[in-house]
Amino acid sequence: MTRVDFSALDAAGLNLQAVFSLATLPGDVAAALDPEGRHRRLILIGHGGRTLWERVKAAGLATEHPIDEFTRARVAEWLAAQLPGVAHDLVYPGDTPVGLQALGRLAGWHHESPFRVGVNADWGSWFAYRAVLLVDADLPESVPQAGASPCTTCPSQPCVTACPASALSDRDFSLQKCVAYRRQQDSRCRVTCVARTSCPVRPEHRYDDAQIAHSYSRSLAMIEKFY
Repeated sequence: MTRVDFSALDAAGLNLQAVFSLATLPGDVAAALDPEGRHRRLILIGHGGRTLWERVKAAGLATEHPIDEFTRARVAEWLAAQLPGVAHDLVYPGDTPVGLQALGRLAGWHHESPFRVGVNADWGSWFAYRAVLLVDADLPESVPQAGASPCTTCPSQPCVTACPASALSDRDFSLQKCVAYRRQQDSRCRVTCVARTSCPVRPEHRYDDAQIAHSYSRSLAMIEKFY
């Protein structure tokens, strides 16, 4: 069994890691990601809180996708230090379709929220998936994070009433209402999500306004392109 140290990723702000055996993942998941069966483990890497954005800003990356570029570089450095010479494949970020939320559920990181962003008791909704790495190494598997969704003990659900598009008011998320409202020039959600920022779970980990604007500007650009 090969043991690795994730502290360098933690220091880079990539402070969430989960290791899965490809042999025990649902068959369709493993087959889609590793069709030739060349690897033994999948490492899901994410970030929680503000540290990653601080590290990205400090790196001064003036690219369209600075977080992805930073993540690729730090993961490559970590691999070279911890698993030199081990066959690997970084499937995300990349062109391979990856069910990130499904992996997040298996890791115990992801619970559904009314505003359709994953939420958990440790980070609220202020976490994200940053890399999916396949390695041909016999790493110890992670124990899934335990705990129920914080939404089950949030009777007032301020996110529902705060949503200016009323996209959550029918007890189900209305993508149509959300998209229509975000496209309005005077929308309060063009570069943020008012429902998400109203969530009372772990507000101390909330991204700063620049990171929120970066993420939601990208999603707005996709909306404008395809809608």
